[in-house]
Amino acid sequence: MALEITNSNYKEVLAEGKPVVIDFWAPWCGPCKMVGPIIDELASEYEGRVIIGKCDVDDNDDIAAEFGIRNIPTVMFFKNGQLVDKQVGSAPKSLYVDKINNLL
Repeated sequence: MALEITNSNYKEVLAEGKPVVIDFWAPWCGPCKMVGPIIDELASEYEGRVIIGKCDVDDNDDIAAEFGIRNIPTVMFFKNGQLVDKQVGSAPKSLYVDKINNLL
């Protein structure tokens, strides 16, 4: 299961030193429902190596605003606490796997 990323914990998560992947989504978003299960699978597959989380933009508008989230789903990829890549819109699992492997 993906970690819940919130306004109050995201800075600590980014500071942990591991690569981080955050899926910005909302419950009412159709494409988000396609990406969500992929993110959960990846969280299991990369457990211990990569922190993979989900951020509900409706409940956490501060972090969404800080990262300039305008469209969802948006999946952001961080290395050493810095944004290095992102995917806006749904994509196949293989694309996310490639982007995560680039973080390692």
